[in-house]
Amino acid sequence: MNSQSSPSLRQALTPSDNDSSPERKALLAEIDASCRRPVLFMFANGLLWLMAGTALALLTSYKMHSPNFLADWSWLTFGRVRPAHLNTMVYGFASQVAIGVAIWLMCRLGRVPFMQGGLVVGATIFWNIGVTVGIVGILAGDSTSIEWLEMPGYAAYILFIAYALIAIWAIIAFRFRRERHLYVSQWYLLAALFWFPWLYSAANMMLVIDPVRGTVQGAVNWWFAHNVLGLWFTPIGLAAIYYFIPKVIGRPIHSYFLSTLGFWSLALFYNWAGIHHLIGGPMPAWLITVSVVASMMMIIPVVTVAINHHMTMVGHFKKLKYSPTLRFIVFGAMSYTVVSLQGSSMAIRSLNEVTHFTHYTIAHAHLGVYAFFTMVMFGSMYYIVPRLALREWPSARLISIHFWTTALGILLYVVPLSVGGVLQGLAMNNPDIPFLKTVELTKPYLVTRTFAGILMTVGHTVFAVNFVWILARRRKAYQPPVPFIAAGLQQEAGAQLGKDI
Repeated sequence: MNSQSSPSLRQALTPSDNDSSPERKALLAEIDASCRRPVLFMFANGLLWLMAGTALALLTSYKMHSPNFLADWSWLTFGRVRPAHLNTMVYGFASQVAIGVAIWLMCRLGRVPFMQGGLVVGATIFWNIGVTVGIVGILAGDSTSIEWLEMPGYAAYILFIAYALIAIWAIIAFRFRRERHLYVSQWYLLAALFWFPWLYSAANMMLVIDPVRGTVQGAVNWWFAHNVLGLWFTPIGLAAIYYFIPKVIGRPIHSYFLSTLGFWSLALFYNWAGIHHLIGGPMPAWLITVSVVASMMMIIPVVTVAINHHMTMVGHFKKLKYSPTLRFIVFGAMSYTVVSLQGSSMAIRSLNEVTHFTHYTIAHAHLGVYAFFTMVMFGSMYYIVPRLALREWPSARLISIHFWTTALGILLYVVPLSVGGVLQGLAMNNPDIPFLKTVELTKPYLVTRTFAGILMTVGHTVFAVNFVWILARRRKAYQPPVPFIAAGLQQEAGAQLGKDI
C-alpha cells in the first residue's frame, strides 16, 4: 500500500482492494506461488482424511440403529469407530485445512510470500504421520477414552511438534509482513495460532501425561473440548468470513466497532463457557455458575458478529446465486449465529436437565463443527484453490451438487436429531418410561441421521472429484474467474467461483 495515503480504520478493516496495478498483481502471483505447495498439500491430505472420516461416520451412524453390524470385528466396534471418526475429522481434516487457509490468509493480508514452504510440507507429513498413528491406535484399542483426546499419548507428541513447526512459520510470515495495518481477520488468525497449542498441551499434560484426579478430569476435558471449537476453529472460521464476504462483494465490513467488540468479547468469555455441560455433576457450584454466566455473555460476540456480517451483505444477497464461495461462507456464518445462541441456551439449567446425555448435544456439536466451520472451509477452498492451481474449477454441476447435498444433509442431520434428543431427554426424566422404550423412541431419528450422512457423503465425494480434477488438468495461464451459475442454468466446464476483487 502506498505509504503516502494511510488508510482509515474502516478501510484497514477490510481486505477488499480495487488496486489492479501490475505491481500488485505480480505481488499476489508471487504470494500464491509461495503458498502453492504447502497449502495444496494440506488441502489434499485434509480431503483424504475427510473421505476416511466420512466412511467412519457412516459406519458409526449405521451401528447406532443396527448394533449387530460388524459386531464381531473388534476394530470396528462402536466404541472404537466413533472416536476414530471424531479424531479423523478434527485433526486429520478440519485442523489441517484450517492451517492451510490460515497460512494463505496470513500471507495475502500481510502482502508477503510464505517462506520455507518446503519445510512446512515436511512438517505436514509429520502431522499426517501423527494422525495415522493416533487413528490406528484408537482402532487397535489403545484409546485414552478422553473425548476429543482419544489418541494415545505417543501420537499427541508427534502432532504437537508438527503443529509447532507449522505455526512458527505462519507467525514468521506475519512478522515480516509488508502491509503494516492489521485486518480483523489477522486478529482472529493470530489468536487461534496461539490458543491451540495452549489448549492442546495443557489438556494433554493434565489428562494424558500426568493426569489430575477425580472430577477435575471432567472439568479439564470439557474445558478442552469446548474451547477447541470456540478458540481454535471459531477464530479461523470467523477470519475467513471477515475476509471473503468483503472480498467477493467488494465492500468494506459494516462496522469497525462491532468487529472489535466481537473479537474481545469472544476472547474474554468463551474460555469459561464449556463447564456448563457438567451441570448436575459433582462440581463446585461456583464453577458451574461462572460457566453459565459466561455462556450467557457469549450472546454479545455472537449478536455483534451476526449484525456485522448481515449489514455487510445487505444489497448483495443476489450474489449468492453466482458465487459458490459466498454460498458456503454465508451458510456457515448463519450457522455460527444459530449454533452459538443454541449453545448459550443449553446453559439454562432447566433446558440442560432435558438435553444433557441426549442426541440433542450431538446435533449441537455437528451444527458447530460442520454447518459452521466445515462449510466455511469449503467456501474458502473454492476461492483459494484456483489461485494456487492456476486453473479454474472444471465443473459447475459438481459445485452445485456439493453445496446442496451438504447443506440439506446437515439440516436433515441436525433438525430431526435435535427433536429426537428433546423427546429422548423428556422420556429419560420420566420414571414411568422404561429405558428400553426410550432407546426405541430414538431409532427413527437415528435412521434419518444415517440418510443425512449419505447425502453428505455424496457431497464430499463430488468435491474430492472436483479437487482432483482441477489439479490433474493441464496447466495453462491463469484467467480471471467467470461468475458461477447453478448447474441447471449453465454447465460450462470453466464455471468458477465468484468475483475476484
